[in-house]
Amino acid sequence: MKTILVGINAKFIHSNLAIRYLKKYTEQKQNISITTCEYTINHQTEFILREIAKQKPDILGFSCYIWNYEIIKKLVKELKKILPQTTIFLGGPEVSYDSRKVIENTDCDIVICGEGEIPFSELIDRLTHNEDYSDVEGITYRNNSEVISNKLSAAIPLDDIPFVYDDFDVLDNRIIYYESTRGCPFRCQYCLSSGTGGVRYLSLERVFHDLNIFLTNKVRQVKFVDRTFNCDKQHCMAIWQYIMEHDNGYTNFHFEIAAELLDHEMIAYLYQARRGLFQFEIGVQSTNKETLKAIKRRTETSKLTPIIHSLQEKNNIHMHLDLIAGLPFEGYDSFMHSFNYVYGLHPDQLQLGFLKLLKGSGLFDNACNYGLVYTSYAPYEILKTNWLTYDEISKLKMIEEMVEMYYNSNRYQLLVRYLCGFFSSPFRFFEALAGYYEVNNLHTLSHSKVETYSILWDFFQTLDKKENTSFKWYALFDLYSHEKAKKLPDWLDISMKEDYKTAVFEFIDNKENVMKYLSEYEEFDTKQIIRSAHIEVFPFNPITNEQEVTPVLFNYRDCDILGNAKYEVICLS
Repeated sequence: MKTILVGINAKFIHSNLAIRYLKKYTEQKQNISITTCEYTINHQTEFILREIAKQKPDILGFSCYIWNYEIIKKLVKELKKILPQTTIFLGGPEVSYDSRKVIENTDCDIVICGEGEIPFSELIDRLTHNEDYSDVEGITYRNNSEVISNKLSAAIPLDDIPFVYDDFDVLDNRIIYYESTRGCPFRCQYCLSSGTGGVRYLSLERVFHDLNIFLTNKVRQVKFVDRTFNCDKQHCMAIWQYIMEHDNGYTNFHFEIAAELLDHEMIAYLYQARRGLFQFEIGVQSTNKETLKAIKRRTETSKLTPIIHSLQEKNNIHMHLDLIAGLPFEGYDSFMHSFNYVYGLHPDQLQLGFLKLLKGSGLFDNACNYGLVYTSYAPYEILKTNWLTYDEISKLKMIEEMVEMYYNSNRYQLLVRYLCGFFSSPFRFFEALAGYYEVNNLHTLSHSKVETYSILWDFFQTLDKKENTSFKWYALFDLYSHEKAKKLPDWLDISMKEDYKTAVFEFIDNKENVMKYLSEYEEFDTKQIIRSAHIEVFPFNPITNEQEVTPVLFNYRDCDILGNAKYEVICLS
C-alpha cells in the first residue's frame, strides 16, 4: 500500500518537522515506506489536489495547523470524490482538541489526537496489513454512522524518535526546525501548552549528536521549537556551551526563551557568543497588569528591562520581542503603552501579533467571559473584545504593516529614529504613517524598495518641517546600508562624494587600505571591490552621531542576518 504524508507550510523557507517525525519513526519501527510531500499555503489548492491525486495513495495523511486547515478541508472534500477508496486521516493541533467534530464535519476517516508518533505508527501498520485498527490508542474514527474516540496514547520518550534530517541539499537555505523539549512549565492562556502538564527532555547526548550534524553541514538556521528553551538551566546551558564550542562561523540558532529566567551567570556566558550565532525570541505580550494576570503571565517590566539591556550590551545576540493585540483588559491606549515600552527596548524585531483563539487554550474556553469575538474560520483571529473595537483592531493591523515594513526590515533605521522625534511617541509615528498610507490608498499597491523611501519623504513633507537636509542624509545612509543603489530617487539630491572623488579612488586603488577593511576578499580586484562595496562621505558620524565629515565603507559581502551591510568609518588621505 502507498502511504503519503502531506505538509502544507506557511512559507517555502520552512521545513515540516511533524511529518518528518512520523515518517522516520514509523519506517524505523514498522519497516514501512512512507512518501512525504511538502507544499505551502501560497500554492493553488487545485495544484496541490492534482499533485496528490496523480500519486493515487491508498493512505493519505495531513498535518493540520491554523494556517493550513481551511486549505486541507477543501482538499479532503475533493480528494474523497476523486479517490473514494483512499483512507484519509488528519493530525496536528488544529484537529486534536475536537476530533469528533472534525470527523462529523469533514470527509476524513480518522483523526490522530495528541502526539502522533506512536498512534500513527500503529495505525499505518494495521492499515497496510488490512488489520482492524479500532483499538489503536490516540485516534478518533468513523465506524459507519458512529464516531468513536479512543483514549490518548502514552507519551513517547523523545530519544525514541530518530534524527529526521538527511536531505541537506534539498534544505539548502531553508529554516530547519528542531526540538529538544516537549511541553512547557507555564500556563499562558493563549497557548496550547496551557492544557498540558510537565516538560520532557531529549537527552543531551542525543542533542549533541544532532547538533554536530547541523554544524557539519553548515545549515543556515536551526530554529528550536521548544516552548520555553531555558526552563531548565542545566539543559539550556549545556546546549549553548556545545554550540559555542563547536561554532562553524555560519549557522544561526533561534530560541524562544523566558528572559526572566536568565541569571547573571547565563548572561555573562552569552557575552562570549559570536555575533549572529544566537537569536532570541522573547514574549512580552503586554505590560498591562490585569492582562498579564488574566493570561497567567509573570512578566514584570522592572525585572525584564535590565535583563534585556544586559543581553544587548555586547550587541552579539539578535533579539525579537513579541506583543499580542486583542488580549483581555487591553484597550487601544493600553496597547499603545505596551508598544512604546517594547519599542523603547530597541529590539532587532518587534513582532506585533494578533490573538488567535486556539482550540484547547484557556482563552478559547473563556472567550465569552471576555467578549472575545473571533473569525469562525482558521486561524480564528480576534475581531473585537470588550476593550477593543473592530475599527481599533483594523487600525492596529495597518500599524503592524508599517512596523513590519519600516522597522523590522532594518532598512530605515536612521530615518525611523529621526521621524519618531516629531511625535509624542513611537506608536504615534507608526499610527500617523499608517493613516497616511490609507488616506492615499498606498496600502492597496505594491512598492519597490526605492519607492518606500519616497513615500517616507512625501510623508515627511506633510509634517511641514522647514529643515529637510537631515532627512536626506539619513535616507542616503539607510539606503546604502542594504544595497549598492544603482539609481537614487530625484529628491535625494545630496552628496559630498564629488568633493572627495579623487581620495575615494586612491583609497580603492591602494591594496593595503582595502585589505584592512575587506579581508574576506581573497584576491585584490578593483572592479570586484567597486561592485561589492561602496564608499560614501557623510557630514556626520553614524556611530557617534557627531557632526563631522565621515567617510563610510559599506561591505555588501559581510551582511548580518537581516541583510545590513557591515560598515566602517575609514580614513581618506
